[in-house]
Amino acid sequence: MNGPEIHISFDAELKLFAAPERRRGRTSVSTDGASSLGHVVESLGVPLTEVGRLLVDGRETQANHVPRLGEVIEVCAVTRPQPVPGAPLRFLLDVHLGTLARRLRLLGIDAAYESDDIGDPALAARSAAQRRVMLSRDRGLLRRREIWAGAYIYSDRPDEQLRDVLGRFAPKLAPWTRCTACNGQLRDADKEAVRERLEHGTRRSYDDFAQCTACERLYWRGAHHARLEAIVEGALSEFGGAAVQA
Repeated sequence: MNGPEIHISFDAELKLFAAPERRRGRTSVSTDGASSLGHVVESLGVPLTEVGRLLVDGRETQANHVPRLGEVIEVCAVTRPQPVPGAPLRFLLDVHLGTLARRLRLLGIDAAYESDDIGDPALAARSAAQRRVMLSRDRGLLRRREIWAGAYIYSDRPDEQLRDVLGRFAPKLAPWTRCTACNGQLRDADKEAVRERLEHGTRRSYDDFAQCTACERLYWRGAHHARLEAIVEGALSEFGGAAVQA
């Protein structure tokens, strides 16, 4: 770019996206005089899904602003909790976030998940068609224009990923109401009605069951319940202000 030179800086949270030479405060950038500020920010490696306010010489502006010579740009991170207007809060996760998807569903959060790698264009199109927040660690995917809304998942550890999503979006929590396998809604199931589907030991040991209204999978408080209960209790303890009665 050989157009007007501007001076740009990024919030600390955003510096991991930028090249090393742009992580040390304000730096100069030559623009082409036609591209929007949003395009310039993304060309420097920062997905707009992670950007909150854009300040030009101290005044807030929009991403479609075309930078002019000498302007001082401050790129701020999104606010937390981050509002998602215009649709019920629901998510779409890419193929690499299966564990996070199951944990969100465990908490009653609508979390669609693609277990197959269907490609970035298809994921972006689904995000737009279903108005779902795209969650991904793929920066290229999050820069696709078709995405309705999105968020970068900063950690590769499921515990930290879950805390990040709950802290950023403050979704309402309704634990034990959603199928962790397919994202369908759960309902109470009569033991006698599902008896033929149960192993002998399960029939003998458990009386309370739930069934998915979509895939008909059965749930009960089995061997893994204590581990799942710990995840639920941890989320409610830290983010319980958003909880709703199931």
